[in-house]
Amino acid sequence: MSVLIVDGANAVGSVPDGWWRDRRGAAERLRDLLARRAPSADEEVILVVEGAAKGVESVPGVRVDAAPGSGDDRIVELAAAYEGRDCVVVTSDRELRARVRAYGAQCVGPRAVRPGS
Repeated sequence: MSVLIVDGANAVGSVPDGWWRDRRGAAERLRDLLARRAPSADEEVILVVEGAAKGVESVPGVRVDAAPGSGDDRIVELAAAYEGRDCVVVTSDRELRARVRAYGAQCVGPRAVRPGS
């Protein structure tokens, strides 16, 4: 099984659509976009949210993981938990990319899941 871990704050912030006025709503729209992209049966999609986006619920096809502290730290924890498996992290954060690559994760930018970002 492969896993796609999405840095919610980074992906939401990649499109200047007014997300700063409603971070939770922006995270819900991202979650719904991820759910529509029809992940395969052998792919787990995890959207990591933090701060004002906490409270966003999971939907079929997308597990929402509310970081207890730093979203980046939670993403690294998840990448470590999936070490040795096909793991892709969606973020444009260079420091976070380096941290998750240490666990064998591949990285792609938000454009991979959010056209126009």
